[in-house]
Amino acid sequence: MENVLLVTASKKSADILIDLIHSSGWHPDRILAAASCSEARRRLIENNVDLIIINAPLTDEFGHEFASYACQNTLSGVLMLVKADLADTVSERVEQDGVVVVTKPISRAVFYQSLHLVNSVRHRIYALQKENRQLRQRLEDLRVISRAKCLLIAEKHMSEDEAHSYIEKKAMDFRQSKRDIADEIIRSFD
Repeated sequence: MENVLLVTASKKSADILIDLIHSSGWHPDRILAAASCSEARRRLIENNVDLIIINAPLTDEFGHEFASYACQNTLSGVLMLVKADLADTVSERVEQDGVVVVTKPISRAVFYQSLHLVNSVRHRIYALQKENRQLRQRLEDLRVISRAKCLLIAEKHMSEDEAHSYIEKKAMDFRQSKRDIADEIIRSFD
């Protein structure tokens, strides 16, 4: 279930935005509210948040610092609502961090489009992060397998092909991964 953090100083704006968020598919129990950036930072520490909506300006800071902080330290999508006359200036400061800036007043249709845009970008980031983790794991597995091969070559005087075949055969015989067999080989020589 996805959580939304709404950061706005105005109770009236909070009510309107909560209604918009709720009508776009989020359950009201999943909408967390904060009236300041310091309160929002505490909420981020306490909760996993998938989407952050910032209605600038806020009481303790304008909000662009918090927006950049959120993008740099979480995987949350960040949508920032800013008055039209400040939008270009704010965009220049935060877009490189991944913050989507939308001018206010905002129509219902633009709000929904913005939410969908931020959500699709967030899902793409999750997919890339998952792919990155898998590639890192594969590289680590290859590093360990290579180390085991080197030990077999040095200690058992095998050729590289023989060491490779040895690890592959043991993995098939014991129905384990080559990484597990490589770990066992490394432990046996330590």
